[in-house]
Amino acid sequence: MEKTAVKMPELSLHFKQRKPSPIRTAQLAFAGRKDRVKAVNLAIGNVSLPVHPAIKERMDRLSTEESPFREGVVRYSTTAGPEEANRAFLNLISASGFESEKLFSQVTDGASQAMELMILGVCGPAGSQGKPLLLIEPIYPNYTAFAQRLGRATAAVSRTLREDGRFSLPDLATIEEVIRTHRPGGFLVIPYDNPTGQMMDRGILADLGRLCVKHNLWFISDEAYRMLHYTPQKEVSIWGLSDNEVPGIEGRRISIESASKLYSACGLRVGALVTDNKELHEGAVAEYTANLCSNVIGQYLFGALADISRDDLRAWYEDLRDYYRRIILSFTGEMKKALPGIIVSRPDAALYSVLDVRNLVKPGFEAGDFVLYCATEGRVTVEDEGWTLLAAPLTGFYDPGEGKENPGKTQLRIAYVEPREVMEKVPGLFVGLLKAYEKRRSGSS
Repeated sequence: MEKTAVKMPELSLHFKQRKPSPIRTAQLAFAGRKDRVKAVNLAIGNVSLPVHPAIKERMDRLSTEESPFREGVVRYSTTAGPEEANRAFLNLISASGFESEKLFSQVTDGASQAMELMILGVCGPAGSQGKPLLLIEPIYPNYTAFAQRLGRATAAVSRTLREDGRFSLPDLATIEEVIRTHRPGGFLVIPYDNPTGQMMDRGILADLGRLCVKHNLWFISDEAYRMLHYTPQKEVSIWGLSDNEVPGIEGRRISIESASKLYSACGLRVGALVTDNKELHEGAVAEYTANLCSNVIGQYLFGALADISRDDLRAWYEDLRDYYRRIILSFTGEMKKALPGIIVSRPDAALYSVLDVRNLVKPGFEAGDFVLYCATEGRVTVEDEGWTLLAAPLTGFYDPGEGKENPGKTQLRIAYVEPREVMEKVPGLFVGLLKAYEKRRSGSS
């Protein structure tokens, strides 16, 4: 008797169409390799430095008498997070030089969860009645991914990478035209930008705030890299704007906060949604009750920063800036020397550079395909060992729309997250991999 075929349930269209994040694509592909090649993973901002000493001290004492976990019991916290963890986030804003007394903080599972809550709070209902989130491209791709997950739309204005390695900001008239066309609910900026490394000055931030007031938008700032900049420019923040300078800005401000980059605590998965609007805060907490709470041990560890003095924190920031500044200066110089004609963005802030090979490659080059080549078969011998490089294709940081060419097709983002001695290998690896890839393309054309 023939066996009757069993019909499987249908997978959702969202899952059928979902592709891995561009910052994880290379890592997933590399995991399938069977050879012994080593990878320098610069595709994701996975910081390799030790955490802030106060966090490390609590880590070391998790089983001691003073630890709330000494008996091995780990209970839920309140949904918004314990008072100490929220006080830590507000203390960090204050230590950066900005007023925090009137702000509402809610701890989340990493900045990622704060992003989702923000989108739910500012974009209105899913479908045609919703209001999109306005972005400046190239944009950290999790924002578009979370908007798609939640059924919310995005709209964007785009920057262009110039030959000198600087990104051009769109003018205010262009941004305002996009606002009038798409009628967004909120405008997101990343003042210390990921992926470009571009740093906004206070004047630009204030101008964008005025647009938000004029068109009645929420003004959202991703401040994961606040204080991590390499120029003499004074720190900027959405919390540095007030009604005195931008009348009407207070009550519409939201920031996305993170433990990951400034405190070298990526794996804690602790972030926060901070706002000066009580109603938005209460709505976000109500929405988050479905999640119960954030990582309780992570919140406890991060809470160690609640009482660190402003002077101590600013000394920590300065040490971080010095560390990354040296790596960035060395890398950008060596990269241009190793591959004349490459465009390398030299960041004023954050932890990333964009590499553009448009002047070096034949037509048809696709950054995504090059990244997969490096992850699955690319190999450069260094001191008798095989190495490859993992990077993020910038095509995933743009959404140019149907029928339009993606500006990121010759661009890749690299993160300054590996130790200095490992970063020194990268220019040689990149040159060897790019030459091998272009040779393969020429041979198959």
